[in-house]
Amino acid sequence: MFMHIFSKFSLTLIAASTLILTGCQQYTQPQGPNVSQTPEATNNFNLQGKIGVKTPGQSGSAFFTWVQQQDEFDIELSGILGVGKTQISGKPGEVSLNSAKTGLIEAETAEELLERATGWQAPITHLVDWVQAKPATTQVKINKDEQNRPIQFLEDGWTVDLSYSDQAQLPNKLILKQALESGQENRITMIIQNR
Repeated sequence: MFMHIFSKFSLTLIAASTLILTGCQQYTQPQGPNVSQTPEATNNFNLQGKIGVKTPGQSGSAFFTWVQQQDEFDIELSGILGVGKTQISGKPGEVSLNSAKTGLIEAETAEELLERATGWQAPITHLVDWVQAKPATTQVKINKDEQNRPIQFLEDGWTVDLSYSDQAQLPNKLILKQALESGQENRITMIIQNR
């Protein structure tokens, strides 16, 4: 019984935390223009890789495929604790998560869906910018490497470490850390294998 509850919770946690990968643009940005709202910022990409989630009480990992078309997205997760696939889809005002374990969960925003499924509150929409090595707000602290690539964002209570392969301009690994009052942390590791 405990393993069934653990398995179901872990599946929901990983699937919902992957909403951090979503691009639903419903998140209210701080005052000032979003630095990603420039003509060249198209938010169209297709990523494949692996995501791992670790919280003080749970951990797990899954393979993902993420297709982003402006503010609409489709994410497919597989390999979660040996369970089948989980589908996460969204567009402005409509986000859904569907899997055999959890059934269909719907919400108006990715943030709302994440909180409903896991109890987490996080600036989910920021990851669309972070995977493109861009800050998501104007209230960000950025550390850069010798090649002027961002290697760390300190933004909205998260520390985001970016790693690159050789001379690549886009990161192949992101580690998101959120410090908790207990001295522990929530950590999400995202490895991008294909772009």
